[in-house]
Amino acid sequence: MNTLRVSWLYFKVGVMNELQYRVNFFVQLFQSLIQVGTGLVMLSLVYSHTTELNGWKESELLSLLGVQILLGGFIHTFIQPNMEMLMQDVQQGTLDYTLTKPEDSQVLISVRQVRIWQIVEVISGLVLLIVGITGVESSIGVVDALVFAFALGVGSVLVYCFWLILTIGAFWIVRMEHVLELFEGIYQTGRWPVGVYPGWLRYSVTFLVPVAFAVTVPAEALTSRLHWPTLVLSVVFGAALFAFTRWFWRFGLRHYSGASA
Repeated sequence: MNTLRVSWLYFKVGVMNELQYRVNFFVQLFQSLIQVGTGLVMLSLVYSHTTELNGWKESELLSLLGVQILLGGFIHTFIQPNMEMLMQDVQQGTLDYTLTKPEDSQVLISVRQVRIWQIVEVISGLVLLIVGITGVESSIGVVDALVFAFALGVGSVLVYCFWLILTIGAFWIVRMEHVLELFEGIYQTGRWPVGVYPGWLRYSVTFLVPVAFAVTVPAEALTSRLHWPTLVLSVVFGAALFAFTRWFWRFGLRHYSGASA
């Protein structure tokens, strides 16, 4: 409960800070419109030559695009700003201020920043998801919706862990921001179902960079494509990756030299 209370306090402070720069809302709205427009153009080009892509119909792939944009908005709202701040603190030796607080340090470095205007991206992804669902032929029941929400939650944890593992590299590598920028390019592979890629790339965006677990699996839950072994595998992989992230965070702290060192 204390963790939730601290997270909520940081969230309120972050929202108040962001509300000072309301023009950012219009900037983010414009960026989201471009992102959605680009995605729709790509889909229309593909389905102007075929009716299915690896068995996925246009409405189903629109749902997947919605999931990809929605999760991307979550990343840009909550995960990315905190990871960027962590890198800055490590490089400047100011992480001490967080480590001396009487709370779990991993929790604190994960909830300090929020870019509330990025929520526009989440909403645009949600709109695409709803529009895509309305065109799906198979009916979507309560169980499907719950499995989707659960799979999306697991995917969010996987993406968070991946980002944190990369960011922890800042304890040894000075310019880690260039490595994090690569994630944005790799994340765009999530606009298409993982099955369309060759085997080596399919496994890479599933286990090395968990885009498939984060995007394709939730979309499969809404289109009656998800198999229970796949969901179980994502949960097991997520639990293992989270446990490794906790260990790696503590390992990285032992190699941190702050301003007070």
